Amino acid sequence: MLVTNAENGTNICEVGDGLYRINTPVPIPGQQFSFNQYLLLADEPLLFHTGLRSLFPHVRDAVAAVLPVERLRHIAFSHVEADECGSLNHWLEAAPHATPLCGQIAAMVSVNDLADRAPRAMADGEVLSLGNRLVRWLDAPHVPHGWECGYLYEEVTGTLFCGDLFTQPGIGDVPLTEGDILGPSEAFRQPMDYYAHGPATRATLAKIAATEPETLACMHGSAWRGKGGDLIRALAEVVA
Repeated sequence: MLVTNAENGTNICEVGDGLYRINTPVPIPGQQFSFNQYLLLADEPLLFHTGLRSLFPHVRDAVAAVLPVERLRHIAFSHVEADECGSLNHWLEAAPHATPLCGQIAAMVSVNDLADRAPRAMADGEVLSLGNRLVRWLDAPHVPHGWECGYLYEEVTGTLFCGDLFTQPGIGDVPLTEGDILGPSEAFRQPMDYYAHGPATRATLAKIAATEPETLACMHGSAWRGKGGDLIRALAEVVA
């Protein structure tokens, strides 16, 4: 793990083949928390999550420790929320050949207007080639929240960029774990339940689980490695 900002603790670590987690610890009332972004090296490099606007300089410096920022070609995110895409336009300025990557609903209701460059709007199940990587978009409306919510599955490495699923408390000091993340994430969720609990929650989680991911690129806390399909099905039993 390389600490790229000693003042706030932003760090970057390779958690898979060409997959880097960028992590920044942040305080929230009563406890510690963290925000993660993921850099996927490819012929067309992709960043998943932008981070808050206030974190942009720190996340940019972490990315620059691995590759020139201007090489980025895709700036992707799960849904429209400040920690997911707050610094989107900063990234589009820093990476002049990059394009926002999101679902069709997100493009229609928000991103066509708020982004300085037109997005690549992906349909449910659509696959995009990054050259030596393939990413597939999965619509996940209201799971856990946001009509426009969705996820990317990277088919070469079996990585699911799973956004706010399995949100863990703490500073995220363990970059990658094979331990329990469902227990801590449920303990964090229940007091402030941020799941929409729509009628299709179980079916949506079953669709996501069917990708049988081997790595879960979680937005808050540790990334996770193991039988991801089983873990997502266990999550469905708890929240549906």
